[in-house]
This record gives sequence, structure tokens and C-alpha cells, in this order.
Amino acid sequence: MAKNRKNYKIAIVILTLLLGLPQKAQAKEPSLPPHLIQSVSSQDIYRGMLAFDLSHCPVLREEDVEAACENVKGSVVRVDMGNAYGSGVIFRLTEDGVIIATNRHVLDYWREEVGVIWFPQGFYANAQVLGSAQDCDVGFLKVENSELGIETLLTLRNVTVDEAVCQTLSAGDEAFCLGADEAAEETVYQEAVVAETERYIETFGGEMLYLHGFAKEGMSGGGIFDGYGHLIGLLAGGTWQNEVAGVPADQVLSAYREIVGE
Repeated sequence: MAKNRKNYKIAIVILTLLLGLPQKAQAKEPSLPPHLIQSVSSQDIYRGMLAFDLSHCPVLREEDVEAACENVKGSVVRVDMGNAYGSGVIFRLTEDGVIIATNRHVLDYWREEVGVIWFPQGFYANAQVLGSAQDCDVGFLKVENSELGIETLLTLRNVTVDEAVCQTLSAGDEAFCLGADEAAEETVYQEAVVAETERYIETFGGEMLYLHGFAKEGMSGGGIFDGYGHLIGLLAGGTWQNEVAGVPADQVLSAYREIVGE
């Protein structure tokens, strides 16, 4: 009995000491959700898409021209100049505008008071000329983002240019051409085969990508793509003998860096 009374006293002392210790304050419930799970705006999503290089058309791991065409056809536009039209490609999406690459000779007909860019998704927008290259048949237009709106911008993708692909391109590689049709919302698709990666063509005054394929009037400025979906050239002209010439994509990229910057 004495032993139990002693143990009881010891327990009382321990409990008293514990109750006397300073207690850790409980964390308050946060009044706002953590920053990482707060909602973000469409503008934030668009900026993130650009920052993480998610704005380009996807490319395939295996060659398939028809599947590649499905991936890139939304990036080929109609450059409408009122009484004439040509083609272009969405070369870059930026924080303030959509950059369209086309031929310099197409821009010779451009007039800002009547010129518009028709997108294959079914809408059009005004644009302004940024400039043209002196040494190749390339020029650039810009559609201000305010012309389209952020929700529309999120649906667009720019073409994919890989300089390593340009360097390894060779005769016999499968390709296809995409350009504008007479109907504003239609796109012309033509298969082609690379014949020469560099052929001097006097008409264009420089080294051109030369292919066996077909291109018709109005497709100038459109895209030439490989079977994976990379842009390999900018369509500049063709003949009725199934010959197609284009500005090599690395030249287009160099012109972009010179005129627009990167």
C-alpha cells in the first residue's frame, strides 16, 4: 500500500511538471491557398508556354508524311493582299506578336490597308511588315497579339526548325509542301522528294532547296516539311515539270535573327 501511494505521488509530480512546460502553438489555418495552387490567368499560361518552349508544332519520332501534315497544317496561313494572295508560316509566337515568315516577292504585293492574314482555324487579322532579307527570298510579317486575343493565341503553334536536321538533310528524303488555296480556309498538300539540298537557281539568286514535287500558284511562302514535321524550307516556286524550289530553313532562321532578333 505504501508503495502504491509513493508511485501515485511521483505521477502527480511528473504531470505537474508537464503542465508547467510552455506549449507549442498550433499552426493557424491559412487564410489563402498556397501560391502554387492559386488559379492562373490565360496570359500566365501563354507566357509559360513560351518560356518552356511548348509553342512549336510537335514532330514525330518515326517518319510519316500524312501524320506530320496533320501536326503542322495549322501553322500555314494565307497572306491575302486583296487582289492577290500567297502563303506563309507561323514562324514564332512571342509575348507581343505572331511572326509570319513568307517570301520577299510575296511582300512586294503587300498593302497594309487591304492586307490580312487568314489562319486555317477560320479567322483573319491585320498585320504589318517587319522587313525582308537582302540575300534570300524571305520576309516577315507581324500580327499583334491584341488582334487575336489570348484564348486564340493558345490554340496556335509555330513551325519547328532544327538546324541539325537542315545539316543532315539529303537527296531522297521524303517531304511535303503546304500552302494556301483559293478558298481562304483551305490548305493545299503536295508530297515531294528532296533532290538536292543546295542548287543555285539564278531566278532566286542563291542556293535553294530543290525537290521533285508540285506547287501551284498561291503556295509561294508556304512550308516545305520533312516526314517528321520539321520545317526544311520556305516554298518559293515550282514548274509544271514537277520541280519545286524553296529557301532552306537555315537561311530563313538566319534572316529571322537578322531582321526580327531572337
